[in-house]
Amino acid sequence: MKVMSREFTRSEKILVVILAVVLFGLLYDKFVFQTTDSVVQSLKAEADTTQAELDIANAKLVKLEKMEAELDNMDYSDAFGRMESYNNSKRETAFLNRVLADVSDYSISFEEVTRDKEQIRRSFSLQFVTNTYGEAVDVVRDLSYGEYRCLVDDINYSLAESNKIYINLKATFFETMVGGTPDQALPKDKSETTETQTGTEPEFTM
Repeated sequence: MKVMSREFTRSEKILVVILAVVLFGLLYDKFVFQTTDSVVQSLKAEADTTQAELDIANAKLVKLEKMEAELDNMDYSDAFGRMESYNNSKRETAFLNRVLADVSDYSISFEEVTRDKEQIRRSFSLQFVTNTYGEAVDVVRDLSYGEYRCLVDDINYSLAESNKIYINLKATFFETMVGGTPDQALPKDKSETTETQTGTEPEFTM
């Protein structure tokens, strides 16, 4: 069997080369350029998102630092309300509800009442949410400078994505047994318990 063959002419060779270049260009555009461009656009979008998140974080930090400065600069030297007689818990609870009337949400958890001689302590944990840091500072100020003696400490705060301020703090109302009427809820005087434990020596038997 005889196979017929012939050489390409110069024009045909040029045409084949051109077709090969075009094909290479199409393949390069499809598998290299478009893929690279897609990766670049994806990285650019991620960078834009990261920058936006960084801007939000910086804005939150500025707000928190401003609130922290206001809380730190608050003068507590005159922040002493009346120390009422035992048992003042109902009026203290009503006072808290008035102070927190304008916040978005709040939760109060009282601990066990403690007594040290004539002094009664009602410690509690408070969590609340405000729309601005100014409102949060106002609540802390109202607690500290309110009508009943209250010591605020251990304040923790954070800023949510909605820009609401979340506050978590501990505070203590102080009362006195002077003029107070003992009841079943009155705790034992821990100073007496401490003195008893200190004055008692262990006995040893042989």
